[in-house]
Amino acid sequence: MSESPQTRVGGEMEPVRLPDADLESIEASVRKLLDRSAEQARMIDSLAAAPSADPRSAGMPYAGFPGMPAFTPPAPPPEPKPILELEGEEFEDELAALTDWVDDHLMDVYGAEITTAAPWCPQWQEHLDVVAWLHALWLAYQQHKDPEAGPSGMFVWHRDFLTHAMAHVRGAGGPLSACQTDPDRPEHRLLRAPGPSARSIAREAEAQQDGDASPQDDIGLAP
Repeated sequence: MSESPQTRVGGEMEPVRLPDADLESIEASVRKLLDRSAEQARMIDSLAAAPSADPRSAGMPYAGFPGMPAFTPPAPPPEPKPILELEGEEFEDELAALTDWVDDHLMDVYGAEITTAAPWCPQWQEHLDVVAWLHALWLAYQQHKDPEAGPSGMFVWHRDFLTHAMAHVRGAGGPLSACQTDPDRPEHRLLRAPGPSARSIAREAEAQQDGDASPQDDIGLAP
């Protein structure tokens, strides 16, 4: 049984006696407080230490604290590519999505009337230059309708992209000028593209002559 001093009348100290059970309970409580204080100190040190790298930015599961679920950030979407750089099924899927936007939104809203000054082609997908122009216009549309573009995003798209693209695609001398100019008479014709330059033709002819030369001629032997 533990004893502790107690003051008596007259200035003398008299020990205070505690039961052994109470003493053990107090010692257990003190040990718990010390253990909890040490755990809190370790947690504070862990929080104060600067991490070597943010696991979220490195694409690794995040487990900063025990019991927290692992965090893996979603993979970023693929960067958009010009449609003429795509091939095979990827090209067909992108062209199908572009066709939906052109038919259901672009021409439905901004198509205007078909005239000689503003031709159109029901088979515009076969005009690769038109496909490239409309795809670029569609990509710009997606960018400028995003909330991050701000309230003026769609105005910028109308002013800097829509007007310029439609003036080129549907211009009187544009890529569709040989196609439909009368709404009652659908027509489609691909304009003849410029051929290779004279320099390229000469270089190709020279390479062909070199290829046709006989190895016996090269070493000066008669056939």
